[in-house]
Amino acid sequence: MGLPQRFILTLLSIYLYSATVVNTQQEFKIQSVELIIEPRNDVTAGTNVTLRCHATVSTSTGKGLNREYKILKNDKIVYTKTIGSSEDFVYQLHNARVFSAGLYQCKLDIQGDTKLSKAQRLNVQGLSQPVLHLAMNVVNEGEEVRATCIAPGEIGSFIFFFFDNDEQIRRVEELSNQAKTTFRLSSGGVHKIHCSYKIRTAEDTFPSTKSNNVTVSVKELSITPALKISPDSTIYEGDHLNISCSAQNFHSSSEGYKLFLSQGTKLLRTGNSTINHNMVAVPKASEALTFDCRVEVRNVEKYTKKTISVVELFSVPSLTMSPTEIFQGEIMTLTCNSDRFASQRINREDLEYTLYPSKNLPSSGKPGVFNVKALQNDFNYTCSAEARGIKKDSKTLMIRPKVHVSALKILTEDKVILKKSFTILCQSNGSLPINYTLFKDNVQVGTKVIRERNRQAVFMDVINEPGEIQYRCEAKNSLHSNKTGSSQYLSVNVIVPLSQMTLAVIPSSLEIPEGKELHFICSVNGTGPVTFKWYRTGSVVPLQTNTTTETYSSFVIKPVSKNDSDEYYCEASNGANKVRSENVNVQVLMPLWKKSLIVVACLLLLLVLLLVASVLYIKSKRDRREAAAELSVKPSSPKSDDPLTVNLTHDTDVYNAATVKVDRAEVSVWSKRKPETESDDEISEVSNEPNVEYTEVVHARSTDPARVPLRKGTDTVYSELQNSPHGAADPPDYGSVEYAELNREQFEISQYDPQVHSYQDLPEPVD
Repeated sequence: MGLPQRFILTLLSIYLYSATVVNTQQEFKIQSVELIIEPRNDVTAGTNVTLRCHATVSTSTGKGLNREYKILKNDKIVYTKTIGSSEDFVYQLHNARVFSAGLYQCKLDIQGDTKLSKAQRLNVQGLSQPVLHLAMNVVNEGEEVRATCIAPGEIGSFIFFFFDNDEQIRRVEELSNQAKTTFRLSSGGVHKIHCSYKIRTAEDTFPSTKSNNVTVSVKELSITPALKISPDSTIYEGDHLNISCSAQNFHSSSEGYKLFLSQGTKLLRTGNSTINHNMVAVPKASEALTFDCRVEVRNVEKYTKKTISVVELFSVPSLTMSPTEIFQGEIMTLTCNSDRFASQRINREDLEYTLYPSKNLPSSGKPGVFNVKALQNDFNYTCSAEARGIKKDSKTLMIRPKVHVSALKILTEDKVILKKSFTILCQSNGSLPINYTLFKDNVQVGTKVIRERNRQAVFMDVINEPGEIQYRCEAKNSLHSNKTGSSQYLSVNVIVPLSQMTLAVIPSSLEIPEGKELHFICSVNGTGPVTFKWYRTGSVVPLQTNTTTETYSSFVIKPVSKNDSDEYYCEASNGANKVRSENVNVQVLMPLWKKSLIVVACLLLLLVLLLVASVLYIKSKRDRREAAAELSVKPSSPKSDDPLTVNLTHDTDVYNAATVKVDRAEVSVWSKRKPETESDDEISEVSNEPNVEYTEVVHARSTDPARVPLRKGTDTVYSELQNSPHGAADPPDYGSVEYAELNREQFEISQYDPQVHSYQDLPEPVD
């Protein structure tokens, strides 16, 4: 077989093997894990305990899987093992002990898939009895004893205890089940030694029973301490004492000892042989002196004590002051005195007293008596008594000189209102307590005692009558003090509440002409100062505010206008109360001259209207008369030598005025003449016009179209002849004006009817 064929077969084998491995990989699922404690959960010490871990696992092939089991105690892993079968995993606890007790769990891990069982508690009851061993049963006093305490079969963390006749003498901690220690027995005789132990677990501590008792005999040393004090009879303060401390009955020549002499907690002397000490008997805190003599050999210590009574030579002095209360700068007496003294040894005159500090103290002539001037601040004094070399000091006397009352003030806290209670305060500087007395017009009202700093004496009073009242305060530091401070007089002005408020208006008429001054005067009964405020109804902002000591005030509006018409009121307050007036209704009217001016203006306007109407009426009447003038004018009897020319022109429907020339005078055919049918009123209205005569003549007219245009129906022609206004000497008499009605068929006399002949049919006159 060639090389290529072998290579191909090798690759095919590798491929088939890989496919086989992939296909043989099985799937699984851990269904449950259970921990079982056998024979039971509660056992006694020494029982063999089995922890069985049972797991239920489902697989795809049914073949076994590698399983890793872990045993946990109190959440800590204590054992791990991997098995390839599906059998239960078993963990053995041989000879279970208290230390084996705890909370156990089983954890299964298969290819990274884990499951934990429920926790099971194992309780183990009972500890083994400890066993005590001693190296020697007979020892000398002070010699070391070696002891061993064993806890058979126990494991864990131990605390061992050693006892001498039920008194604990040692405590040892160990991780093993035995402990060794040494100790000394300080006193001779028979000693019974035993031990015990405790096992500590994560949750609790379990004690054992007592061990066996081991008897130890201790041979006592013959050495004893000896203490001697002289004199051995009654000892007084100041007596000299001789004290000796020694060791007796010590026969060993190879060993030494050491002595210690003490008074209370003070070590006086030490030595390797007899100790002697001399001192003066001076008791400190009590009248007895206690001495201690100790001897120490081979770590054994023995001692003896002795207490002696010392008679007091004189008592501790006391320092007193008189008087008990003193003020700054006053003289006081300090007395230093010892109440008792031993008359067998000294006399009272043997006592010498000294005051501290003792600068510039005046002499009183008596032992222990000192005259002192009180300082401005607090100060301390002490004194001493001395006799036969014994000196005793008194307790410190603290002196706090009092301060006389000063800067006494009196004031009121509230406004003083008639028949209402108010507060009066009194305050001053000075030492407490301070007694205050309040006077009202020199009559005592009450007293107060103040015992706290920065406090005021508070008095309450009521004033029932108006007027000025005077108050004052008196103060002194105590009832027995002979110095009294007095305040200045406090004058109290009583505020009488406001009442009977009135609001007056000037002018008194509530209808005020525009442009005048309007005065509001508000008055009340009571006492000032009073604050007046004027308001316009509907407004919360006062028009004016005024504070005055009077009980009245005014407010002026000048000049008043129509906009000032409204209701007004005022308010007044004086600290006691507030009152309000009734509303006043003010109406501002137009002034008389304005009314007159308006009437005159109206009359003038009416007159102008009437005048215009009259002019229009007259013009209308005149226009109607002028419209009635006949277009054709012919004199009734003209003179031959007076030319009369009547020119009538005609342009379609509109006629121009014809001009008549008479004696070279130009007269309009529309010149007016007084109509005969006018009324007297109309005559009077046109009396200034020139005289005009009217004549109506009906005659046949030529129908020459060049002269007069023909009209259908009846045409009436009007003309006027006016007397010459130029004053000719002999004005011609033209007679009357003829009215000619032209008709194609017949002539008839016709009267002018303005309803028939409109102005549009007439020619317009031309001057």
